[in-house]
Amino acid sequence: MQHPTRFKPKIIGNILLTTRTETTTLPPHTSIPSGVQDLVGYHIDLTDPAGSAVVRLDVEAKHLNRNGTLQGGVHAMLLDAAAGFSASRALGGQGDIVPVVTLTLTTHFLAPVSEGEVVATGHVTGGGRKIIYADAEVRGPDGALLSRASGVFKRTVL
Repeated sequence: MQHPTRFKPKIIGNILLTTRTETTTLPPHTSIPSGVQDLVGYHIDLTDPAGSAVVRLDVEAKHLNRNGTLQGGVHAMLLDAAAGFSASRALGGQGDIVPVVTLTLTTHFLAPVSEGEVVATGHVTGGGRKIIYADAEVRGPDGALLSRASGVFKRTVL
């Protein structure tokens, strides 16, 4: 199995860290469509050779909370999709993407947005054959950082 990025374990005290050691170019992948993707209206781009996943959403009234800003659950959904698809790409390597489930997603909400296109970008930060660690961030139309997340994803069989 090939990963877009290889990781070298390093132990500091009782903490295990992974550091990037080399990068492999990935082919474009095709996302697996979902009902929630159709319902919310986001678009997934899995063509980055470095293995990232990009999720785009044009913010509409249906995505806003009572304060008129992008609802937190929508932020979390975009972050989860971006990080999860980057994990799927890493596990798939040169082949098809691999289904994963989210084990944890720690989310930080940093700034509001109420209109325009928001873009979530996810990338793998470490992991192995079954468990992958990935980060994601959502940026607004002006490039401002709106939210970010770190997640743990597990290979699964559908």
